[in-house]
Amino acid sequence: MSIFRMRISALLAACVVAAGLAGCANVTTDKAPSASTGGTQAVARSVTVYAAASLKSPFTEIASEFEAANPGTKVTLNFAGSSTLVSQITQGAPADVFASADSRNMAELSAAGLIDGTPINFATNVLTIAVPSADPALISSFTELAKPGIRVVICAPQVPCGSATEKLEKATGTTLKPVSEESSVTDVLGKITSGEADAGLVYVTDVKTAGDKVKGIFFSESNQAANTYPIATVGSSKNKELANAFIGVVTGSEGKKVLGDAGFGTP
Repeated sequence: MSIFRMRISALLAACVVAAGLAGCANVTTDKAPSASTGGTQAVARSVTVYAAASLKSPFTEIASEFEAANPGTKVTLNFAGSSTLVSQITQGAPADVFASADSRNMAELSAAGLIDGTPINFATNVLTIAVPSADPALISSFTELAKPGIRVVICAPQVPCGSATEKLEKATGTTLKPVSEESSVTDVLGKITSGEADAGLVYVTDVKTAGDKVKGIFFSESNQAANTYPIATVGSSKNKELANAFIGVVTGSEGKKVLGDAGFGTP
């Protein structure tokens, strides 16, 4: 058993003993008679996590370890642009946990009374320029994205990466003329890896996950539009104990390590 898995087990056990402990809840392990042995086995439990597309890599790892440390538990992950997830939850989608790539979309759910408790900020991220590995357009700065003939792809304004792009345009006095605006940062990355764009604005974490498929171009202005990621339990959740336990892992030391390894910063 990995140290990560052992510590998740310890967290879940602590939640059982101390229901009021901050960051977790009184998760219990239900037991049922085993038909074949007459012993006991864990009853299947599930938690559904709606998370920003940029969180796919670290949350997949955290979910896998969470399941392994809590036998009988299934973590269902749904990744998309934060604004898309907000729309789905608002329309009644059965989410237990919501992790947004910005505070604005989380605030929208909170204002609608759809969030339980106070959201917790757990990570930060900044944009970078992503280009095909060969960089045929020879991009070296943010302002060069506005040069005639450059096929640029960005996120739509309602998506956190799109909102951050707008802030950078204002900060640098640059007006981009994208060939398309996508609903998630992974869609932007897809346009670049498929050769449909010369450059795009994605998070530094996305470039790291893509490996040698793309090349990241750092620009100093990116820190002027850093995004903070909050996470919270959805008010309509029927699995709040398990949802709070999952959040406790994400915001705890092991979750921070996984996020840090993926390139995320701390709030």
